[in-house]
Amino acid sequence: MYFVGLDLAWGEKNQTGVAAIDADGRLLHVGAAGDDNSIIAAIKPYTGDACLVGIDAPLIVKNPTGHRPAEAAYNRDFQRFEAGARPAFTDKPEFKNPRGARLAEALALDLDPSSDSTRRAIEVFPHPATIVLFNLAKTLKYKRGPFDERKAALLNLMNHIEGLDAATPRLRVNRNVAWVALRKRVEAATRPSQLDRDEDPVDAVICAYVCLYWYDRPEDVTIYGDAETGYIVTPTLPGDRIKTPKQAAGQSGSDDIVARLEQVQQMIERAQRELTAIRRQLGG
Repeated sequence: MYFVGLDLAWGEKNQTGVAAIDADGRLLHVGAAGDDNSIIAAIKPYTGDACLVGIDAPLIVKNPTGHRPAEAAYNRDFQRFEAGARPAFTDKPEFKNPRGARLAEALALDLDPSSDSTRRAIEVFPHPATIVLFNLAKTLKYKRGPFDERKAALLNLMNHIEGLDAATPRLRVNRNVAWVALRKRVEAATRPSQLDRDEDPVDAVICAYVCLYWYDRPEDVTIYGDAETGYIVTPTLPGDRIKTPKQAAGQSGSDDIVARLEQVQQMIERAQRELTAIRRQLGG
């Protein structure tokens, strides 16, 4: 049984982080790939038989606008940790036929999280996993911000991942040559582009571990949503970290503001696509 993680890029021009671990938690592969064929080739040794592939990208998207029900439910628990999910909807071109679903179909993987198939793909999200697994108050800011802060946050994340050697289930990364090289590159990084290159494989390791975690501790995982409208699989927040009804009511006003901001963002994105189309027509 293998557990694969894909930090999937929106387009094939950007790199996708790839990782694979075995049932004993040994990191077997960590790296990056480009187009779909490269991704399939990279994970082929681990997906020929029993496998669980965790993909950090929306897999099932049916709603034309707004949040999927899974994202709305998930955000109620994780928004306050700055780990909220952005809305996925079919009005966005990249979600009319989600790339993750295409890859799963090419690999003949079942997308239903309730399936008993031995070969499945599930939607996962690294940020909430780090909140739960590492007991963080907020997400680590290794994707955006000043270079020095990003670098320190990414190294902090790698330290946490290495600490999972003592967790249940174990994740053993330290003896993997590619992981050691990855860490040395991050330590030696002097430019933001170098962090951009190396954060994706790190995220992919978390995606793979979430799969192993679910396989080993299904009672400690929450599935937000369902196979019909879309879902997100993540380790469950402890009870003392979930908002009470009173806290949730107090949060409703800010949730409304977030929803309005997202609606404006959607309008801007549609306007930008229309502007691009007009420019192309004028250029033609």
